Amino acid sequence: MEALAEWGRALYEATGINLTILYDQFDQSRFISGIWMTIYLSIISLFFSVIIGVVGAWAQGSPIKAVRWAINGFIVLFRNTPPLVQIFFFYFGISNLLPYVEDADGMRAPLFTNIQWAIISLSLFAGAFNIEIFRSGIEAVPKSTLEAAEALGYTRLGAYRHIVLPLAIRVCLPALNNNLVNLLKTTSLAYAIAVPELLYASKQIWTDAQNVPTMMVVLLLTYVALVGVLVWAMNAWERSMAVPGYGQGRGR
Repeated sequence: MEALAEWGRALYEATGINLTILYDQFDQSRFISGIWMTIYLSIISLFFSVIIGVVGAWAQGSPIKAVRWAINGFIVLFRNTPPLVQIFFFYFGISNLLPYVEDADGMRAPLFTNIQWAIISLSLFAGAFNIEIFRSGIEAVPKSTLEAAEALGYTRLGAYRHIVLPLAIRVCLPALNNNLVNLLKTTSLAYAIAVPELLYASKQIWTDAQNVPTMMVVLLLTYVALVGVLVWAMNAWERSMAVPGYGQGRGR
């Protein structure tokens, strides 16, 4: 690490490229902390958005009209409004309507922190798209498959869990992959409510060190690396879930 720090100082003196994250421990810790916060937001929001998508897609097929209307209204609301507006709505709007609690120092504190509101907002935003993604996968499953499951004694929920959903996931994985990549990039909007994620940390660094162009490039390359890892993981998952023999003739 000392050699890397020396190289960073030498680079700055020789070229003017000021990579403080290499030789300044405070900037380095802020930047690494920002990366971990972005990863944390992405993983937690990804998890809850997939759950919302699975449950919502199942509820769309409910025989109760009010349930279907509620799900469709949820989709329209969160798909047709900007995610930044949604974050502001939850953090500055809904948060003020909820009761306050006492923190460890006996001070009044909001019921949810800015990080928790960011997770809630991002999960609902991505979940609305996931509902439609899973719905398209469910509709691609032949009706005869569901009828066969019902003939074997499966309930509607049992058939969905054990037969329809596993098949639907294989169909909708490419679209789900795109939405989850978009979710990772959307975590940068949490900067607006002071969540110390990657963009927020980078902004603090370039404000203190006056190295805006350098940190902009570093920020861009870091997001490229994070998205690349997610795409690699999703592609590996897609390959592992592929039906043997299906699509093997493609690309020849």
